[in-house]
Amino acid sequence: MLVQLQYLRAVAALMVVYFHAILQLAKVNPAVDATAFLYGETGVDIFFVLSGFVMWLTTSGRAITPVHFARRRIKRIVPLYWLATLFSAVVALVAPSLLKSTVFDLPHLIASLLFLPWANAADPSTITPVVVPGWTLNYEMFFYFVFALLLPLSEARRIPAMFAVFAVILIASRLLPETTVTRFYGEPIMLEFLAGVVLGWLYGQKVLLPNRWAWAALAAGFVFLFVNEALMAPESRFYAWGIPAIFIIYGAVSIDFSRLPVLGWLNYLGDCSYSIYITHAFTLAFLRVASDRLPIGILQQPVLFVILSLVLSSIGGAIVHEITTPRRKVAVAGRPPV
Repeated sequence: MLVQLQYLRAVAALMVVYFHAILQLAKVNPAVDATAFLYGETGVDIFFVLSGFVMWLTTSGRAITPVHFARRRIKRIVPLYWLATLFSAVVALVAPSLLKSTVFDLPHLIASLLFLPWANAADPSTITPVVVPGWTLNYEMFFYFVFALLLPLSEARRIPAMFAVFAVILIASRLLPETTVTRFYGEPIMLEFLAGVVLGWLYGQKVLLPNRWAWAALAAGFVFLFVNEALMAPESRFYAWGIPAIFIIYGAVSIDFSRLPVLGWLNYLGDCSYSIYITHAFTLAFLRVASDRLPIGILQQPVLFVILSLVLSSIGGAIVHEITTPRRKVAVAGRPPV
């Protein structure tokens, strides 16, 4: 088992939690200049590259049908996401003041459940589902769909075919009249999945970096990820943020972590990363509401609020993970759980 992938999952999830915690501060407490500390959005780019890597690694050399692959992906992704989506919709309907970025809209709800891009009813300029962080899952599920369709091809043809399919999609999205669909699928951020697939192929071919260069790539990737996040706009993320994410994943998988002590708590948070990612918006909303009702507002204490956001989001995600995730075993040594 590649424990470093678990570590990266945990780090990426907590980066996103931190990012949204800072956004909360910036919106709710204008007296605090939180924008200077606005980092962590790039955790998504790590997730995307990592997703492509894991999908290739867990299917390479195996006879997996598109239906079997789709069934596993749906079983892992859909139940918790649907539960969170329906819960958000109910809250938006009966207590709309609790949510800042969600209003009840039936077409929006249906599109969210089907992982289809849809303009957010609360802010039509954004294409996000009812559970706003779920916009990444719309890309994930689309990537899974294309990946599944290409599974019957030989592995030698699969990666070129993926590049061809996504190239056609990106080009067509730019040439066709602008719609919500062409805007969403015309974003080159989807190339980060393909980069992860290529890294998975390199790993399978044992084309890895020497240990010292692997550590250098991992460190440089994180440095440039944070530097570029500060200097480059999200519109350029597929290369400004995506390339450092590639360095991070390639460096991490090139290192033999079996020689290092296992960080059990970080490994466990990696298991919980999906639950943390999906549920942390509810944790932040809870903290915001609690702050309004406490004598000393948590939002008036930026450092305390961020720490509580990270800790409580981790605890909440772990609880949800334990409740919703059946125990499963890794059948093949060296392959991560999927």
